[in-house]
Amino acid sequence: MSYEKILKDIEKKIFSPVYFLTGDEPYFIDKLTDALEQGILDPAEREFNQSTIYGSDINVENLLVLAKRFPMFADYQVIIVKEAQEIKNIEELSKYIGKPVPSTILVLAYKHKKIDKRKGFAKLLDSKAVFFESKKLYDNQIPEWITQYTQKKGYSLNPQAAMMLTDHVGSDLSRLVHEVEKLFVNLPSGTTINSVHIEQFVGISKDFNVFELQKAIGDKNIFRANQIAFYMSANPKENPILKLIPIIYSLFSKILIYHSLADKSKTAVASALGINPFFVQDYQKAAGNFSSAKVVSVISILRQYDLKAKGVNNESTEQSELVREMIYK
Repeated sequence: MSYEKILKDIEKKIFSPVYFLTGDEPYFIDKLTDALEQGILDPAEREFNQSTIYGSDINVENLLVLAKRFPMFADYQVIIVKEAQEIKNIEELSKYIGKPVPSTILVLAYKHKKIDKRKGFAKLLDSKAVFFESKKLYDNQIPEWITQYTQKKGYSLNPQAAMMLTDHVGSDLSRLVHEVEKLFVNLPSGTTINSVHIEQFVGISKDFNVFELQKAIGDKNIFRANQIAFYMSANPKENPILKLIPIIYSLFSKILIYHSLADKSKTAVASALGINPFFVQDYQKAAGNFSSAKVVSVISILRQYDLKAKGVNNESTEQSELVREMIYK
């Protein structure tokens, strides 16, 4: 069942006796768990009928005892098990899941881990429970996801601002949402969030950030690229080289893909590169500045500095200096 469908059912007070929330992306599991914690029982009912426990603190036998109790002065009792992946022999819940107590709602938040779908326990969950797999988003999906999130909250996010946030924060959805919430607190509903707002309220420089560095490199603006590199090298904790290398690699891997495309129309390029059409012109320009052979050479440089940053053939050069060297080359 999808994340959106589960949330809508909770809002409509349509509940299942068992929820199994699993996967690599904790954000969606946490949000569904919060919705179930707040959306099933009234505040007065929770005191006697809602329990939140951790997988490391309970075994299957004791969990079954809890699950088979009946609610007091309420339609349901709710049992939320956080970090359910810590429960030993969790498969022993199979008999209960096959025939759960209708007045008990059992929520198993099985985070940072996937359950083996080939086994009978997973198949049982899929057929008898609300089974939700929370998957990590790909890096190229993050800007669109955060843009849609802001739209649902009554704001707009322009493409540059979305890329600034993505490049600065990465794929940590919880942290992304935290940063965007700062903007909501400080800006009226309906605002189109831009790079100036990001600098003012999130603290990312609109002029000296990874997004601007990629643009300067793609434009082959040597002065600007080195200017940003020197700024970043002065703040190595905020701009570690091992964070910069994958982002710059992503730029050049997309340029290489661009060179291989037979159809170089705006729509085809955006689809092939997994980018917002707004940025297609940047990649067209970058491809004009970097031939396929040059891109391969650049990727070799990135590999060299990735090894140096990890101490290979590098005994004393500091990371700040490596950043400046790498961008210069």
